Amino acid sequence: MGGFTTNATIKSFGGRFLKLSHRAFQTRSTQNFTLFILPGASVEKPAPLLIYLLDLTCSLDDVTEKGFLHAYAALLGLALLYLDTLPRGLNLLGEHDAGDFGSRASYVPCIYRRPLDGWLRCTYFVSEVAGKAFEGYLGEDREVWKKHDATELVKSWKGGSLNCLIDVGTDDNFYKQGQLLPENFETAVKETDLEGLELRYQDGYDHSYFFISTFGADHVKHAAKALGLF
Repeated sequence: MGGFTTNATIKSFGGRFLKLSHRAFQTRSTQNFTLFILPGASVEKPAPLLIYLLDLTCSLDDVTEKGFLHAYAALLGLALLYLDTLPRGLNLLGEHDAGDFGSRASYVPCIYRRPLDGWLRCTYFVSEVAGKAFEGYLGEDREVWKKHDATELVKSWKGGSLNCLIDVGTDDNFYKQGQLLPENFETAVKETDLEGLELRYQDGYDHSYFFISTFGADHVKHAAKALGLF
């Protein structure tokens, strides 16, 4: 990974947004990300960091300008890192063919299948339209898919309480089409006798930033509490 370039600095809620980029070795492309730094934070006085992974066609500006997560982070003493998990502008075969795969969708699997096999490198992440993404990136071996599917991974969780908060809008089109399947994750948690999952179905909410800006504060507070900030 090369050095960082600061492309813009924007003040908000007492802190600062830094729009940053760097040349990524693994993806062989320029990766952009945005960091929200708390007022008073420094090398000598660092702040805990909460990471936000971008979703589908959303941009870094979308989440920073519409999500308002940083407003709550500033109050609770958290720095925020917004990551675009998808390389842009590589123009690989099939990259632009669909709105839920390739250039318009953010995923973080290990890529085994050419021509995307040099594109992304690990970790575990459950995607919308998971079957399509798993097959496109990982191939047809469903046993390999399980290594990246949270519903499968939670069955072998040995880390104690999950301490996991999930919100789902009942008017979310992805949910209504059976693509998100939070109930499968909940069932796996119960069958494994794990504790610490709070799954909330929010009546009438969709998949937009109206939903995120409404319940984002709860998730920032959840992270801050887990980090012992209150």
